[in-house]
Amino acid sequence: MDATGRGRADDIDPADQWVLNPNTGEYELRLTPSAPQSSVPGPRRAAAPRAAGGAVRSRTVAPERAPQRDVPPPRRRRGVPEEPLPGRRGRRPVKKKGKAKKIVLWTGGTMAFVLVAAAGGAYLYIKHLNDNITAVSDDGASTGGFSKGKAINILLIGTDKRTGKGNTKYGDAGSVGHADTTILLHVSKDRSNATALSIPRDLITDIPDCPTKLADGTEKVIPGTDNVRFNTSLGQDDRTPSCTARTVTELTGITPDNFMVADFNAVKTLTTAVGGVDVCLGKDINDPDSHLNLKKGMRHIEGETALAFVRTRHAVGFGGDLSRITLQQQFLSALMRKLKSNDTLTNPAKMVKIAEAGTKALTVDSNLDSIGKLKDLGLELGKLNPKNLTFTTVPVIDNPAEKVKATVVLNPNTAQPVFDAIKNDVSFTAVKEEKKKEAAAVEARLKGPKSAASEVRVQIYNGGAAAGSAQAELNYLQNDAGVLKSSNAGNAPAALAKTTLEYAPAQADQARRLAAILGLSGAQLKPGKSVTNDQGLPTMTLTLGKDFPGAGESYSASTKAPDVDKTTADKVECAK
Repeated sequence: MDATGRGRADDIDPADQWVLNPNTGEYELRLTPSAPQSSVPGPRRAAAPRAAGGAVRSRTVAPERAPQRDVPPPRRRRGVPEEPLPGRRGRRPVKKKGKAKKIVLWTGGTMAFVLVAAAGGAYLYIKHLNDNITAVSDDGASTGGFSKGKAINILLIGTDKRTGKGNTKYGDAGSVGHADTTILLHVSKDRSNATALSIPRDLITDIPDCPTKLADGTEKVIPGTDNVRFNTSLGQDDRTPSCTARTVTELTGITPDNFMVADFNAVKTLTTAVGGVDVCLGKDINDPDSHLNLKKGMRHIEGETALAFVRTRHAVGFGGDLSRITLQQQFLSALMRKLKSNDTLTNPAKMVKIAEAGTKALTVDSNLDSIGKLKDLGLELGKLNPKNLTFTTVPVIDNPAEKVKATVVLNPNTAQPVFDAIKNDVSFTAVKEEKKKEAAAVEARLKGPKSAASEVRVQIYNGGAAAGSAQAELNYLQNDAGVLKSSNAGNAPAALAKTTLEYAPAQADQARRLAAILGLSGAQLKPGKSVTNDQGLPTMTLTLGKDFPGAGESYSASTKAPDVDKTTADKVECAK
């Protein structure tokens, strides 16, 4: 790129130097944005020397061999990468090591939901993004970080603390920064679906003891307390985000892999960066408390208006926090759709703004403290399709101990099934047809005739369960289940996460009987081959994995999501 054609090199916007290559799905350096470029490099043209007085002297230049360009190639200036050879990718810009592809971006104030949405490759080479990120200790409250090949649970927290310019009119003036909005985002192991579970701030729950590293570097255990609002799990009594993570584990039985925190500024800066989002109102809203004044119908919002939208509650529904949660979920669906849109993914300047806004608004746990780690998380979450992202809320009822209803408690009939479904990686929405067919084929392994328990011949290995588990399960099978042709084979060659039963085709009826006895799922049955026992007879192999529930305990877990109120990210819902 010639500086005379675009002004000084220092004045060039970095985003203007990158274009999307439709063949690779990645952004590549563009040296002359205003002129077409060939992928085939050509020789440089010699500059015509000047005579005294500034006149240009004529000079013969050797003709180019096999000309390939419609325009002359640009001269290479110091600091500008060389055009790559055919079939090779260009070099990355110097001192730009940080990458962020499909980065999870966050909202703020009352709704710290962060969602990766980019579906096509979009790498941003901006080194200082790492410096934008603030990290705090997880204090051992997480699993240690998400892993590829496993289900992912990310805790997203929005605080009501007044920080940043222009936030004095939001939240409580003296707030220490409570967990004003909390969402547990569960992404399935196969990345085909996800569930975003909102936890009401006014839910009465127990907060456990919280070992905490404070801002000054000292450590202490902050005592727990019972029957208090969930939002006091953060800020109150010096509690940090790790205490909110412990409270979620106490409440749901699910340990987050990572957590992210954002304040009011996030929703303003992010919606401005993406160019605003479209939401639908079923009626006119004029709420002086949140400063929202919009007419019914589809409305385009960003910045202060977007923050007012997710903050309003008195003008919608029953005027409480549960009504506001519905608005927040609608907003996040709109944000998801905008981030997935082509006008975002193919716009380098917009992607730069999104990355800048996101990293500045984000506080993460110490296991997610770099752009590299966020990029890896983004690659996993970016596989989601909006139609398979379900928004729902922890099932609650009004607190029966209150005459004036101000708080809620767990619904004793429906809350636990929701928690169990997430723990068992059950989708709350339909997934792709091929996934359904695959699941049906797996479950078909359980259908068919079953042999008598006395005919089941199986060897039991310990492949990751507690010591003595194989013998304990053997005792149960022989003494209580009538599986007399069973034996303890000792430790398995390798540890397994999940228990498996391998069998030959001729043993399928035996496998179905043993699966019925133990509550094994179709996925735990592994058609294969049999082995030979000490008597030279063919036998199945049961390997107890780390998921072994205990001798005589069933492996069975519901594979159907409970019936709860929910929405999916691909649909436009109108606030009422």
